Amino acid sequence: MNCPADRCSAPVSPAVAAPPALSTGMTLFFAATVGVIVMDLFAAQPLTGPISADLHLPPGLAGLVAMLPQLGYAAGLALLVPLVDLLENRRLIVATLAVCAAALALPAFTQSGAVFLLATLAAGAASSVIQMLVPMAASMAPEAQRGRAVGNVMSGLMLGILLSRPLASLIAGSAGWRAFYLLAALADAAIAVVLALRLPARTPSITASYRALLASMGRLLADEPVLRRHALSAALAMAAFSAFWTAVGLRLAQPPFALDLHGIALFAFAGASGAIVTPLAGRAGDHGHGPAAQRLAHGTMLAALVVLGVAGAGWFGFDAHAHRGVALALLAGGAALLDAGVIVDQTIGRRAINLLNPAARGRLNGLFVGLFFVGGALGAALAGSAWAWGGWSAVCGAGFAFAGAAAVFGLMAGRGSGAAAWDRPGA
Repeated sequence: MNCPADRCSAPVSPAVAAPPALSTGMTLFFAATVGVIVMDLFAAQPLTGPISADLHLPPGLAGLVAMLPQLGYAAGLALLVPLVDLLENRRLIVATLAVCAAALALPAFTQSGAVFLLATLAAGAASSVIQMLVPMAASMAPEAQRGRAVGNVMSGLMLGILLSRPLASLIAGSAGWRAFYLLAALADAAIAVVLALRLPARTPSITASYRALLASMGRLLADEPVLRRHALSAALAMAAFSAFWTAVGLRLAQPPFALDLHGIALFAFAGASGAIVTPLAGRAGDHGHGPAAQRLAHGTMLAALVVLGVAGAGWFGFDAHAHRGVALALLAGGAALLDAGVIVDQTIGRRAINLLNPAARGRLNGLFVGLFFVGGALGAALAGSAWAWGGWSAVCGAGFAFAGAAAVFGLMAGRGSGAAAWDRPGA
Protein backbone atom coordinates (compact mmCIF):
# COMPACT_ATOMS: atom_id res chain seq x y z
CA MET A 1 0.00 0.00 0.00
CA ASN A 2 1.33 3.41 -0.96
CA CYS A 3 0.07 6.45 0.90
CA PRO A 4 1.40 9.53 2.66
CA ALA A 5 3.00 8.55 5.93
CA ASP A 6 0.79 10.84 8.01
CA ARG A 7 -2.44 9.84 6.27
CA CYS A 8 -2.00 6.09 6.21
CA SER A 9 -4.84 4.71 8.32
CA ALA A 10 -4.87 1.07 7.32
CA PRO A 11 -4.70 -1.31 10.27
CA VAL A 12 -1.33 -2.54 11.35
CA SER A 13 -1.03 -6.05 9.99
CA PRO A 14 1.03 -8.71 11.75
CA ALA A 15 3.55 -10.87 9.97
CA VAL A 16 1.62 -14.13 10.24
CA ALA A 17 -1.41 -13.95 12.47
CA ALA A 18 -3.13 -11.65 14.92
CA PRO A 19 -0.96 -11.04 17.98
CA PRO A 20 -1.95 -12.85 21.16
CA ALA A 21 -4.08 -11.04 23.68
CA LEU A 22 -2.23 -9.10 26.34
CA SER A 23 -2.25 -11.46 29.32
CA THR A 24 -1.92 -10.36 32.92
CA GLY A 25 1.57 -11.83 33.09
CA MET A 26 2.67 -10.06 29.91
CA THR A 27 1.18 -6.78 31.16
CA LEU A 28 3.20 -7.05 34.36
CA PHE A 29 6.31 -7.85 32.37
CA PHE A 30 5.79 -4.82 30.12
CA ALA A 31 5.33 -2.63 33.21
CA ALA A 32 8.47 -3.99 34.87
CA THR A 33 10.44 -3.66 31.63
CA VAL A 34 9.67 0.02 31.02
CA GLY A 35 10.23 0.71 34.73
CA VAL A 36 13.72 -0.78 34.60
CA ILE A 37 14.68 0.94 31.34
CA VAL A 38 13.46 4.40 32.34
CA MET A 39 15.77 4.35 35.38
CA ASP A 40 18.68 4.82 32.96
CA LEU A 41 17.43 8.35 32.23
CA PHE A 42 17.15 9.68 35.77
CA ALA A 43 19.57 7.70 37.93
CA ALA A 44 22.59 9.83 36.98
CA GLN A 45 21.11 12.92 38.64
CA PRO A 46 22.10 12.02 42.24
CA LEU A 47 25.40 10.47 41.03
CA THR A 48 26.74 13.55 39.23
CA GLY A 49 29.17 14.42 42.03
CA PRO A 50 30.96 11.08 42.43
CA ILE A 51 31.00 10.41 38.68
CA SER A 52 32.51 13.82 37.91
CA ALA A 53 35.15 13.40 40.62
CA ASP A 54 36.09 9.87 39.57
CA LEU A 55 36.39 10.71 35.86
CA HIS A 56 38.02 14.11 36.52
CA LEU A 57 35.41 16.01 34.53
CA PRO A 58 35.88 19.80 34.51
CA PRO A 59 33.26 21.62 36.61
CA GLY A 60 31.77 23.12 33.46
CA LEU A 61 31.05 19.63 32.07
CA ALA A 62 29.68 18.03 35.23
CA GLY A 63 26.12 18.93 34.29
CA LEU A 64 26.42 16.78 31.15
CA VAL A 65 26.32 13.65 33.33
CA ALA A 66 22.62 14.18 34.01
CA MET A 67 21.74 16.10 30.85
CA LEU A 68 23.09 13.83 28.09
CA PRO A 69 20.82 10.84 28.85
CA GLN A 70 17.84 13.19 28.55
CA LEU A 71 19.23 14.72 25.35
CA GLY A 72 19.83 11.28 23.90
CA TYR A 73 16.31 10.22 24.83
CA ALA A 74 14.84 13.22 23.02
CA ALA A 75 16.89 12.31 19.94
CA GLY A 76 15.69 8.71 20.16
CA LEU A 77 12.07 9.84 20.33
CA ALA A 78 12.50 11.86 17.16
CA LEU A 79 14.73 9.48 15.17
CA LEU A 80 14.18 5.93 16.47
CA VAL A 81 10.60 5.66 17.74
CA PRO A 82 9.06 6.50 14.32
CA LEU A 83 10.67 3.28 13.02
CA VAL A 84 7.90 1.42 14.91
CA ASP A 85 5.60 2.47 12.06
CA LEU A 86 8.06 1.27 9.41
CA LEU A 87 10.00 -1.82 10.59
CA GLU A 88 9.02 -5.15 12.13
CA ASN A 89 8.55 -4.26 15.79
CA ARG A 90 9.99 -7.27 17.61
CA ARG A 91 13.36 -7.15 15.87
CA LEU A 92 13.51 -3.37 16.23
CA ILE A 93 12.75 -3.48 19.97
CA VAL A 94 15.22 -6.27 20.73
CA ALA A 95 18.02 -4.67 18.67
CA THR A 96 17.49 -1.25 20.26
CA LEU A 97 17.51 -2.69 23.76
CA ALA A 98 20.67 -4.68 23.02
CA VAL A 99 22.39 -1.45 21.95
CA CYS A 100 21.17 0.17 25.18
CA ALA A 101 22.69 -2.63 27.25
CA ALA A 102 26.02 -2.37 25.44
CA ALA A 103 26.12 1.40 25.88
CA LEU A 104 25.37 1.11 29.61
CA ALA A 105 28.18 -1.41 30.09
CA LEU A 106 30.84 1.07 28.98
CA PRO A 107 30.49 3.47 31.96
CA ALA A 108 30.99 0.53 34.32
CA PHE A 109 34.58 0.11 33.08
CA THR A 110 35.81 3.22 31.29
CA GLN A 111 38.22 5.68 32.85
CA SER A 112 37.58 8.28 30.13
CA GLY A 113 35.15 11.09 30.72
CA ALA A 114 34.54 11.48 26.98
CA VAL A 115 33.71 7.78 26.57
CA PHE A 116 31.37 7.94 29.56
CA LEU A 117 29.49 10.94 28.17
CA LEU A 118 29.15 9.48 24.67
CA ALA A 119 28.02 6.14 26.10
CA THR A 120 25.30 7.72 28.25
CA LEU A 121 24.15 9.78 25.27
CA ALA A 122 23.80 6.59 23.21
CA ALA A 123 22.12 4.75 26.09
CA GLY A 124 19.64 7.60 26.45
CA ALA A 125 18.78 7.42 22.76
CA ALA A 126 18.33 3.64 22.89
CA SER A 127 16.19 3.98 26.03
CA SER A 128 13.51 5.42 23.75
CA VAL A 129 12.66 1.74 23.21
CA ILE A 130 10.21 2.42 26.05
CA GLN A 131 8.01 4.29 23.59
CA MET A 132 8.16 1.32 21.23
CA LEU A 133 6.93 -1.02 23.95
CA VAL A 134 3.95 1.10 25.04
CA PRO A 135 2.26 1.11 21.61
CA MET A 136 3.12 -2.59 21.27
CA ALA A 137 1.23 -3.29 24.49
CA ALA A 138 -1.65 -1.10 23.32
CA SER A 139 -1.87 -2.99 20.01
CA MET A 140 -2.07 -6.34 21.86
CA ALA A 141 -5.01 -5.20 24.04
CA PRO A 142 -8.64 -5.08 22.89
CA GLU A 143 -9.80 -1.51 22.29
CA ALA A 144 -12.29 -1.68 25.16
CA GLN A 145 -9.44 -2.51 27.56
CA ARG A 146 -6.72 -0.38 25.98
CA GLY A 147 -6.87 2.30 28.65
CA ARG A 148 -6.44 -0.30 31.38
CA ALA A 149 -3.51 -1.88 29.53
CA VAL A 150 -1.77 1.45 28.95
CA GLY A 151 -2.44 2.44 32.57
CA ASN A 152 -0.92 -0.77 33.91
CA VAL A 153 2.20 -0.37 31.76
CA MET A 154 2.45 3.32 32.68
CA SER A 155 2.41 2.40 36.37
CA GLY A 156 5.74 0.65 35.80
CA LEU A 157 7.08 3.63 33.89
CA MET A 158 6.17 6.12 36.59
CA LEU A 159 7.45 3.86 39.36
CA GLY A 160 10.74 3.60 37.50
CA ILE A 161 10.98 7.40 37.24
CA LEU A 162 10.14 7.88 40.90
CA LEU A 163 12.41 5.11 42.20
CA SER A 164 15.40 5.71 39.91
CA ARG A 165 17.01 8.37 42.10
CA PRO A 166 16.72 6.59 45.46
CA LEU A 167 17.74 3.22 44.02
CA ALA A 168 20.76 4.73 42.27
CA SER A 169 21.79 6.44 45.50
CA LEU A 170 21.43 3.24 47.51
CA ILE A 171 23.38 1.11 45.00
CA ALA A 172 26.11 3.70 44.60
CA GLY A 173 26.37 4.14 48.35
CA SER A 174 26.85 0.40 48.83
CA ALA A 175 28.93 -0.66 45.81
CA GLY A 176 29.95 2.47 43.93
CA TRP A 177 28.41 4.29 40.99
CA ARG A 178 29.88 1.88 38.42
CA ALA A 179 27.87 -0.94 39.99
CA PHE A 180 24.65 0.80 39.03
CA TYR A 181 25.62 0.95 35.35
CA LEU A 182 26.75 -2.66 35.33
CA LEU A 183 23.48 -3.83 36.90
CA ALA A 184 21.49 -1.68 34.45
CA ALA A 185 23.35 -3.19 31.49
CA LEU A 186 22.77 -6.75 32.71
CA ALA A 187 19.09 -6.05 33.35
CA ASP A 188 18.55 -4.60 29.86
CA ALA A 189 20.37 -7.55 28.26
CA ALA A 190 18.21 -10.05 30.14
CA ILE A 191 15.04 -8.18 29.15
CA ALA A 192 16.13 -8.19 25.49
CA VAL A 193 16.44 -11.98 25.58
CA VAL A 194 12.97 -12.42 27.08
CA LEU A 195 11.41 -9.99 24.60
CA ALA A 196 13.02 -11.84 21.70
CA LEU A 197 11.33 -15.02 22.89
CA ARG A 198 7.94 -13.64 23.96
CA LEU A 199 7.00 -10.67 21.79
CA PRO A 200 4.74 -11.36 18.82
CA ALA A 201 5.80 -10.28 15.36
CA ARG A 202 4.18 -7.01 14.30
CA THR A 203 4.84 -5.67 10.80
CA PRO A 204 3.44 -2.22 9.96
CA SER A 205 1.64 -1.77 6.67
CA ILE A 206 3.20 1.60 5.78
CA THR A 207 5.42 1.64 2.69
CA ALA A 208 6.60 5.24 2.97
CA SER A 209 10.29 6.04 3.29
CA TYR A 210 11.97 6.85 6.61
CA ARG A 211 12.46 10.44 5.47
CA ALA A 212 8.77 10.80 4.65
CA LEU A 213 7.91 9.21 7.99
CA LEU A 214 9.93 11.81 9.89
CA ALA A 215 8.46 14.64 7.83
CA SER A 216 4.97 13.38 8.65
CA MET A 217 5.42 14.03 12.38
CA GLY A 218 4.87 17.77 12.00
CA ARG A 219 1.72 17.13 10.01
CA LEU A 220 0.46 14.66 12.62
CA LEU A 221 0.84 17.30 15.31
CA ALA A 222 -1.02 19.82 13.16
CA ASP A 223 -3.81 17.41 12.18
CA GLU A 224 -4.50 15.67 15.52
CA PRO A 225 -6.20 17.99 18.05
CA VAL A 226 -6.47 15.13 20.55
CA LEU A 227 -2.68 14.82 20.51
CA ARG A 228 -2.18 18.56 20.92
CA ARG A 229 -4.64 18.82 23.83
CA HIS A 230 -3.22 15.96 25.82
CA ALA A 231 0.42 16.73 25.04
CA LEU A 232 0.04 20.30 26.32
CA SER A 233 -1.77 19.14 29.46
CA ALA A 234 0.90 16.49 30.11
CA ALA A 235 3.72 19.00 29.50
CA LEU A 236 2.29 21.45 32.05
CA ALA A 237 1.70 18.68 34.60
CA MET A 238 5.21 17.31 34.05
CA ALA A 239 6.64 20.79 34.56
CA ALA A 240 5.04 20.96 38.01
CA PHE A 241 6.27 17.42 38.80
CA SER A 242 9.82 18.19 37.66
CA ALA A 243 9.99 21.49 39.53
CA PHE A 244 9.08 19.73 42.77
CA TRP A 245 11.42 16.74 42.45
CA THR A 246 14.32 18.89 41.25
CA ALA A 247 14.26 21.05 44.37
CA VAL A 248 12.80 18.87 47.12
CA GLY A 249 16.18 17.36 47.98
CA LEU A 250 17.53 20.84 48.66
CA ARG A 251 14.65 21.56 51.05
CA LEU A 252 14.90 18.23 52.84
CA ALA A 253 18.61 18.80 53.49
CA GLN A 254 17.80 22.02 55.35
CA PRO A 255 16.48 22.45 58.91
CA PRO A 256 14.25 21.32 60.44
CA PHE A 257 14.45 18.13 58.32
CA ALA A 258 18.25 17.87 57.78
CA LEU A 259 17.96 14.53 55.92
CA ASP A 260 21.05 12.81 54.49
CA LEU A 261 21.11 10.99 51.14
CA HIS A 262 19.59 7.85 52.63
CA GLY A 263 16.82 9.86 54.27
CA ILE A 264 16.04 11.65 51.01
CA ALA A 265 16.00 8.27 49.24
CA LEU A 266 13.42 6.98 51.72
CA PHE A 267 11.34 10.11 51.15
CA ALA A 268 11.38 9.43 47.40
CA PHE A 269 10.16 5.89 48.07
CA ALA A 270 7.22 7.32 50.03
CA GLY A 271 6.37 9.74 47.23
CA ALA A 272 6.33 6.88 44.72
CA SER A 273 3.16 5.54 46.37
CA GLY A 274 1.19 7.90 44.12
CA ALA A 275 1.77 5.50 41.22
CA ILE A 276 -0.93 3.15 42.57
CA VAL A 277 -3.58 5.27 40.83
CA THR A 278 -2.34 4.48 37.32
CA PRO A 279 -4.51 1.40 36.62
CA LEU A 280 -7.52 3.25 38.07
CA ALA A 281 -6.95 6.11 35.63
CA GLY A 282 -6.86 3.68 32.72
CA ARG A 283 -10.16 2.12 33.80
CA ALA A 284 -11.73 5.56 34.16
CA GLY A 285 -10.81 6.30 30.55
CA ASP A 286 -12.20 2.96 29.36
CA HIS A 287 -15.54 3.77 31.02
CA GLY A 288 -15.82 7.21 29.44
CA HIS A 289 -14.75 9.19 32.51
CA GLY A 290 -11.51 10.56 31.06
CA PRO A 291 -12.47 14.28 31.19
CA ALA A 292 -13.68 14.02 34.81
CA ALA A 293 -10.57 12.05 35.83
CA GLN A 294 -8.33 14.64 34.23
CA ARG A 295 -10.09 17.53 36.00
CA LEU A 296 -9.76 15.64 39.27
CA ALA A 297 -6.06 15.11 38.56
CA HIS A 298 -5.49 18.83 38.05
CA GLY A 299 -7.36 19.67 41.23
CA THR A 300 -5.32 17.09 43.13
CA MET A 301 -2.09 18.63 41.88
CA LEU A 302 -3.17 22.10 43.00
CA ALA A 303 -4.15 20.82 46.44
CA ALA A 304 -0.86 18.91 46.73
CA LEU A 305 1.21 22.02 45.98
CA VAL A 306 -0.65 23.96 48.64
CA VAL A 307 0.11 21.18 51.15
CA LEU A 308 3.77 21.22 50.07
CA GLY A 309 3.91 24.99 50.51
CA VAL A 310 2.38 24.72 53.98
CA ALA A 311 4.77 21.98 55.12
CA GLY A 312 7.99 23.32 53.62
CA ALA A 313 7.52 27.08 53.41
CA GLY A 314 5.20 27.85 56.32
CA TRP A 315 2.22 28.96 54.26
CA PHE A 316 -0.80 30.01 56.35
CA GLY A 317 1.40 30.33 59.43
CA PHE A 318 2.42 26.68 59.82
CA ASP A 319 5.67 26.22 61.81
CA ALA A 320 7.66 23.24 60.50
CA HIS A 321 10.33 23.72 63.18
CA ALA A 322 7.74 23.23 65.93
CA HIS A 323 6.07 20.28 64.19
CA ARG A 324 8.87 18.54 62.30
CA GLY A 325 7.19 15.11 62.14
CA VAL A 326 3.90 16.54 60.92
CA ALA A 327 5.70 18.68 58.35
CA LEU A 328 7.64 15.71 57.01
CA ALA A 329 4.46 13.63 56.79
CA LEU A 330 2.72 16.46 54.94
CA LEU A 331 5.61 16.70 52.50
CA ALA A 332 5.49 12.96 51.80
CA GLY A 333 1.71 13.02 51.44
CA GLY A 334 1.84 16.06 49.18
CA ALA A 335 4.48 14.38 47.03
CA ALA A 336 2.29 11.28 46.64
CA LEU A 337 -0.73 13.42 45.72
CA LEU A 338 1.26 15.42 43.20
CA ASP A 339 2.62 12.26 41.61
CA ALA A 340 -0.87 10.75 41.49
CA GLY A 341 -2.29 13.79 39.71
CA VAL A 342 0.50 13.85 37.13
CA ILE A 343 0.17 10.11 36.52
CA VAL A 344 -3.60 10.28 35.99
CA ASP A 345 -3.19 13.16 33.52
CA GLN A 346 -0.56 11.27 31.53
CA THR A 347 -2.46 7.98 31.56
CA ILE A 348 -5.64 9.58 30.24
CA GLY A 349 -3.56 11.25 27.53
CA ARG A 350 -1.81 8.00 26.64
CA ARG A 351 -5.11 6.21 26.23
CA ALA A 352 -6.48 8.94 23.99
CA ILE A 353 -3.56 9.00 21.57
CA ASN A 354 -3.41 5.19 21.38
CA LEU A 355 -6.97 5.23 20.06
CA LEU A 356 -5.91 7.40 17.14
CA ASN A 357 -4.49 6.22 13.79
CA PRO A 358 -2.98 2.74 14.36
CA ALA A 359 -0.58 3.18 11.44
CA ALA A 360 0.95 6.21 13.18
CA ARG A 361 0.94 4.90 16.73
CA GLY A 362 4.71 4.96 17.16
CA ARG A 363 5.03 8.54 15.95
CA LEU A 364 2.05 9.67 18.02
CA ASN A 365 3.59 8.21 21.19
CA GLY A 366 6.96 9.74 20.34
CA LEU A 367 5.41 13.18 19.87
CA PHE A 368 3.37 12.93 23.05
CA VAL A 369 6.30 11.89 25.22
CA GLY A 370 8.70 14.32 23.56
CA LEU A 371 6.39 17.25 24.26
CA PHE A 372 5.79 16.39 27.89
CA PHE A 373 9.54 15.93 28.39
CA VAL A 374 9.93 19.50 27.14
CA GLY A 375 7.59 20.52 29.95
CA GLY A 376 9.67 18.53 32.42
CA ALA A 377 12.87 20.22 31.28
CA LEU A 378 11.23 23.63 31.64
CA GLY A 379 10.05 22.80 35.15
CA ALA A 380 13.51 21.62 36.19
CA ALA A 381 15.17 24.73 34.78
CA LEU A 382 12.73 27.08 36.50
CA ALA A 383 13.00 25.17 39.80
CA GLY A 384 16.65 26.08 40.11
CA SER A 385 15.96 29.74 39.43
CA ALA A 386 12.96 29.75 41.77
CA TRP A 387 14.98 28.14 44.57
CA ALA A 388 17.76 30.70 44.20
CA TRP A 389 15.29 33.58 44.09
CA GLY A 390 12.68 32.69 46.71
CA GLY A 391 13.45 29.30 48.22
CA TRP A 392 10.86 26.59 48.69
CA SER A 393 7.94 29.01 48.57
CA ALA A 394 8.93 30.10 45.06
CA VAL A 395 9.35 26.48 43.93
CA CYS A 396 5.85 25.60 45.12
CA GLY A 397 4.52 28.78 43.54
CA ALA A 398 6.04 27.83 40.19
CA GLY A 399 4.58 24.33 40.44
CA PHE A 400 1.18 25.77 41.34
CA ALA A 401 1.33 28.05 38.30
CA PHE A 402 2.04 25.09 35.99
CA ALA A 403 -0.72 22.97 37.54
CA GLY A 404 -3.12 25.91 37.41
CA ALA A 405 -2.37 26.45 33.73
CA ALA A 406 -3.08 22.75 33.06
CA ALA A 407 -6.39 23.01 34.94
CA VAL A 408 -7.49 26.16 33.12
CA PHE A 409 -6.51 24.75 29.75
CA GLY A 410 -8.36 21.51 30.50
CA LEU A 411 -11.55 23.37 31.40
CA MET A 412 -11.35 25.53 28.27
CA ALA A 413 -10.67 22.56 26.00
CA GLY A 414 -13.49 20.53 27.56
CA ARG A 415 -16.01 23.33 27.06
CA GLY A 416 -14.85 23.91 23.52
CA SER A 417 -15.20 20.33 22.31
CA GLY A 418 -17.72 18.89 24.73
CA ALA A 419 -17.01 16.25 27.32
CA ALA A 420 -18.16 13.43 25.07
CA ALA A 421 -15.74 14.51 22.33
CA TRP A 422 -12.73 15.01 24.58
CA ASP A 423 -11.00 11.75 23.66
CA ARG A 424 -12.66 11.07 20.35
CA PRO A 425 -10.16 10.80 17.48
CA GLY A 426 -10.36 13.82 15.25
CA ALA A 427 -12.45 15.75 17.75
